[in-house]
Amino acid sequence: MRKSRFTEEKRVQILRKAEQSTIAETARKYGVSQQALYSWKKKFGNMETSDVKRLKQLEAENRALKKLVAERDLEIDVMKEIARKKW
Repeated sequence: MRKSRFTEEKRVQILRKAEQSTIAETARKYGVSQQALYSWKKKFGNMETSDVKRLKQLEAENRALKKLVAERDLEIDVMKEIARKKW
């Protein structure tokens, strides 16, 4: 996957600057398209930089929990299969 030029925190900072001036000026200043700014605004809306960091942490935690649940379900399926074969 292609790495973005801007981190999510930097995107939020750019959006805050875009609120102070026009979208066109901000897009030109940072070398991004106006459409990119609109899509960032749609995704990050009213978030602050600290909110984005917290969101990243929660997403990482969610991935880890989903992995644990998937492993547990796999173990349960294996145990059921073993139990069926014994009887």
